[in-house]
Amino acid sequence: MTSSTDLAALLCSRLCHDLLSPVGAIGNGLELLADETDPEMRRSVMDLLEQSARTSAVKLQFYRFAYGSPAALGETVPVDEPRALLEALLADNGKVTLDWAVEAQELDRAAMKILLVFAALGIAALVRGGTLAVGAEVRPGDAETETEIVVRAGGPRIAFEPAIGRALAGELGEGELSAHTAPAFLVRRLAEEKGGEVQHAVAADALLMGALLPARVAIV
Repeated sequence: MTSSTDLAALLCSRLCHDLLSPVGAIGNGLELLADETDPEMRRSVMDLLEQSARTSAVKLQFYRFAYGSPAALGETVPVDEPRALLEALLADNGKVTLDWAVEAQELDRAAMKILLVFAALGIAALVRGGTLAVGAEVRPGDAETETEIVVRAGGPRIAFEPAIGRALAGELGEGELSAHTAPAFLVRRLAEEKGGEVQHAVAADALLMGALLPARVAIV
């Protein structure tokens, strides 16, 4: 049984890994800037610094929403927030386009986190580019609401490691949880805490991930 402390440590490791490249690029750029006198080269270095700083800020913001507990957030989050995060995350990608098809106006925090982690897994699978389709629907009922989240990553030669699939399915073996599989494990745990379920399917040209989350609401 993985403790919350272990999971938090692995997610922190994942954050450090993902930020190492853009933060390192900032350090390298500052070193070049200190020695470079050619105006054209200095402009190129400044462009590199600007892009790396922007990438670092976007990733930090994404992790704050997807894995953290932002104090400013209420129980529900307007869908504009996760959409803006994904658009910013893909802005410098150039190979992946976002197809946003979220009908709900707002999502609860757990649903938002699941949507963002699904999206991150989808982006990682599209190493050769493609389309990330994101959908979510909240269906009210007499005694409960039901939130359905679906994310599809479509493109040539999907890259998806079996261990991540086992984490989504709740089938990780002893010692298999790592910084690489922790985000998928988090999705599974969030869904189970809500009494929901997670499913996924992988083909050569598509990765499909879905979650169904029942949530009790007061009957007036």
